[in-house]
Amino acid sequence: MNIVLWILQGLLGAAFIAAGLMKATQPKEKLPANMTWTQRYSAGTIKFIGVAELLGGLGLILPWATDIAPVLTPLAAVGLLVVMLLAIVDHVRAKEYSVVPINLVLGALALVIAIGRF
Repeated sequence: MNIVLWILQGLLGAAFIAAGLMKATQPKEKLPANMTWTQRYSAGTIKFIGVAELLGGLGLILPWATDIAPVLTPLAAVGLLVVMLLAIVDHVRAKEYSVVPINLVLGALALVIAIGRF
């Protein structure tokens, strides 16, 4: 089970680090056209979401890998689960149903990591 959790942590961590870096460093206008939700939020809010995803992605990997405050890994997973739940709510309100399955999968993986590491 430890190997499965490490694989999930690595994949999910890399996904959130990449997505977070993109949102935190790119101007709102340069974000991909398929991210239509960005039109509803200010540039500051998008950067905040990006930083939260970036820190969450790092939190999935670094604390457990370094054995420094490993309790932060499941807490990061819970934080990312909350981000995904909020994303689902936002997409449903905007009738963007096609992206909800992505948020469900990412949230489910975060939940598995949280349960496995607590």
